[in-house]
Amino acid sequence: MLFANPFRLARTGLLGMNERNAFIARYNRRSLYPLVDNKLKTKMLTERTGLAAPKLLGVIREQHEVEHELPALLESLDAFVIKPSRGSGGKGITVIVKRDGPRFIKASGDEVSHAEVTRHVSNILSGLYSLGGLPDAAMIESLVQMDPQFDGMSYEGIPDIRIIVFRGYPVMSMMRLATHASDGKANLHQGAVGVGLDLASGQALFAVQHNVPITHHPDTGRTFDSLRIPHWAALMELAASCADMTGLGYLGADIVIDRTLGPLIMELNARPGLSIQIANNTGLRPRLRLIKDLGDNLSQSAAERVAFSMQHFGQPLSLLRTGS
Repeated sequence: MLFANPFRLARTGLLGMNERNAFIARYNRRSLYPLVDNKLKTKMLTERTGLAAPKLLGVIREQHEVEHELPALLESLDAFVIKPSRGSGGKGITVIVKRDGPRFIKASGDEVSHAEVTRHVSNILSGLYSLGGLPDAAMIESLVQMDPQFDGMSYEGIPDIRIIVFRGYPVMSMMRLATHASDGKANLHQGAVGVGLDLASGQALFAVQHNVPITHHPDTGRTFDSLRIPHWAALMELAASCADMTGLGYLGADIVIDRTLGPLIMELNARPGLSIQIANNTGLRPRLRLIKDLGDNLSQSAAERVAFSMQHFGQPLSLLRTGS
């Protein structure tokens, strides 16, 4: 069994955890963490700045609202997403794709009752899914409608694109595809597929599951070599704008593509993981060093920063095709 080439990764400048933490400590003020650790605060920030994100349909903050306000809100909705404001790793997120009479249908096809949805919201408020078990709020968002060109690329869940942004410049990207093993969640540690993306074009370069190179989705059989992300420049600019919006110097922007609305910010992360390097079969260190060496000569506009990244970090050779 072949794993992502560790020698190639070392040669291309694999960034380790200690180095990443040093970048985070230097470029992310701790006072800014709540802007991204709390998804509700992130949502409010996107609304104020006008950056595209799924619509917030409602918020349940107190247990008494579960009984008095939630029923009317649910009655008006057929498709929606419930997520904890302080959750992480996809825990506590429930995706409802349609209604069948008094019951709701989840993305997995399972039916849930009104009472089960209510109990889930109550559990969110109690802190069951929050970091540190702290009391939380339940967010109800509009359901993202997957772009049809991604049909067969993800199992049940909506695929998302993670972009690492350093000092406002996109430096690496991957698409995360849900699988049966990951329980429909785009979490690489749980078995989702990571597909490295060329920053110049959005073309798929390399794909892994559990750090093992693959060429097609394990559940649907669809191959990745023709995968090219639409709206690529706009998506990159949206990610770069997240640095301006939050003030964070090192962040991960998770973006989805709605079939009618285009790129939307799902969430932001002040401590993005390092597995994106495995999905790209190349290291982050040289790219971070290049941006660091710019000193104070940083472009002010997101569009200019994206153009720089597309020029300097493009990888025209697809390893999916070469088998390298």
